[in-house]
Amino acid sequence: MAQIKDVAKQAGVSVASVSRVLAGHAGVSEAIRQRVLEAVRTMDYRPDLAAKRLRSRRTDTIGLIVSDIRNPFFTEVSRAVEDMAYQNRMRVILCNADEDPEKEALYLDLMRDENVSGVILSPSLPTLARFRMSDYPFPVVLVDRCDRETNADAVVLDNVDSAYRLTTHLIEQGYQRIAFIYGTTSATGRQRHEGYVTAMATHGLETLTQAVPATVEAARAAAGELTRGRPLPEALVGSNGLILLGLIEALRAAQLQFPEQIALAGFDDLPWTRLVGPGITVIAQPTYDIGQAAIELLLQRIAHSSQSVRRVVLRGELRERESSRRRRG
Repeated sequence: MAQIKDVAKQAGVSVASVSRVLAGHAGVSEAIRQRVLEAVRTMDYRPDLAAKRLRSRRTDTIGLIVSDIRNPFFTEVSRAVEDMAYQNRMRVILCNADEDPEKEALYLDLMRDENVSGVILSPSLPTLARFRMSDYPFPVVLVDRCDRETNADAVVLDNVDSAYRLTTHLIEQGYQRIAFIYGTTSATGRQRHEGYVTAMATHGLETLTQAVPATVEAARAAAGELTRGRPLPEALVGSNGLILLGLIEALRAAQLQFPEQIALAGFDDLPWTRLVGPGITVIAQPTYDIGQAAIELLLQRIAHSSQSVRRVVLRGELRERESSRRRRG
């Protein structure tokens, strides 16, 4: 296996010149740069990354720990992070924590071992509750999930306001008995529940909620119970895309048509929400923008570790479709 000294000999330059070329430093003539790159290609040289990590306390690697890679929201966020990392010549270690605090802790330890430059994390509620930036030797940016009091860089949706606007839309369409099914494993579900409760209270209406694990199966079971009860809810709202899909499956199993028998709305403008039935009313998240903003915050924090904590709050867009059309009678 070729070593850096072999590349230097082949190119007829010093080892230091090879290092400067590979690091992209200025001050190297174009002729030398081309000779070094040609030697690298000819000898199939690969830098010793482990040695580089030992010499420098910084790597060109960031960690991305998502709570559930099956959730299309995190798929899109991951794509944005990877795109931006590629543009900045950085690598991404992607980990899926399955909403499990133990897996999160394991992957955060892995990031320490890999000496990453920083981490983007979507924490579970237990991890968020005990989160302290000083516990980690690298910068951390929280994505999608953050409490008001958490002292960390974060990129989130305006969750409370988005759920308030979505619920208010249904009320204005004539629906009063509105059931809200939300996830129990994240601050996001809790904040969207808060927005729903506030909207119902503002209009003097009673709340009807079900807290479930943020999975299709759990949402389907919860909605099944609601649709077997009497009186039926006039509308169902799911706090994320997976829960919304579970609600649809429950309505189909109960042979209930929406919006003729029950209205439907939720979060995440996934492709199928425009195709199922008459189209489903949703809060569309700027998902790619969320991932892009998260890595931008992380790169800024890596470059300027002492800067003040920043929180980016992006606005969701209410997209009205036929699933929430005005109630008759």
